[in-house]
Amino acid sequence: MSDVVADYSFGGLLHAGSGGTFMRLPYVKPDADTLKKLGITVGIVGFPWDSMCISRTGTNYGPRAIREASDQFSSYSANLDLDLSDHYTFADCGDVPVVPGSPVRTMERAQRMMSEVLSAGAIPVTIGGDHSITIACARAFRERYENPGLILVDSHFDTAEEVGGEEMNHACPIARAVDAGFDPSKIVIIGTNGWLNPKAEFDYARQRGMTILPMETVIEKGAVAVARQARAIAGAGTDSVYLTFDIDAIDGAYAPGTGVPAAGGLTSREAIAMVSELARGGLGGLDVVEVSPPYDHDGITSRLAVKLILEALAGATKR
Repeated sequence: MSDVVADYSFGGLLHAGSGGTFMRLPYVKPDADTLKKLGITVGIVGFPWDSMCISRTGTNYGPRAIREASDQFSSYSANLDLDLSDHYTFADCGDVPVVPGSPVRTMERAQRMMSEVLSAGAIPVTIGGDHSITIACARAFRERYENPGLILVDSHFDTAEEVGGEEMNHACPIARAVDAGFDPSKIVIIGTNGWLNPKAEFDYARQRGMTILPMETVIEKGAVAVARQARAIAGAGTDSVYLTFDIDAIDGAYAPGTGVPAAGGLTSREAIAMVSELARGGLGGLDVVEVSPPYDHDGITSRLAVKLILEALAGATKR
């Protein structure tokens, strides 16, 4: 069987559906040699997992919903006069084979899958899934890069050392990234909502020297200025930068389909401008997490997730 399973055109499939891949991309198995042979530079990975969620569940359906929403999009932006296919060779690498009830085995499988994509020299773009999925992504990224930077856009710090004794909770990915070897001084957290975070997580970030740019700073300075500041910090002297974007950073009016919709979060326009600027000059990896379709009216949140991915990839083509 060919490594490339399917290829879809844009035209008549808006009603019929793409067959389950992101933006009608061909499916290519997540094997480094195969991806290299085909020249793949961006690998889409679904991570349908929400077993570590302490809030509203349903994010395990996020990858499916985001892929379905992506049928409405093309690789060309008329506003930018830019076609992503001129800069990247894409493939959908399918979903992480999760093990229900076992975060340890699931993260091990996911880390191996991400490592294959990274070893091929491709950018993994992971669609979740609750925020614990970033644990596997960060571990694989740290294996690939000796001195990586990390940017988190989120209403929450996600720096919990454990929740009820569980270290792979979706409140823990940044703490686990530090455990994996990320330098805290090269970690920037953007968009936090003060009323949604315990003091212990704030103290963890502050005491280790992470840069915190809360929602008040975004309001004061603007999304683009904050993104430039974050990019300068995370990218200073690092080998590559990983961006993790929690959809709950966006105000619930624009992104209702998530476990903890934020009051007073980013507008969709601010989020779009921010990811474009954060990615400027290149990204080594990206995830968009916490899209929960059961709470998403008319696919608003999943469509926004697709746009954020495309805007980030477009931003990464600029220098």
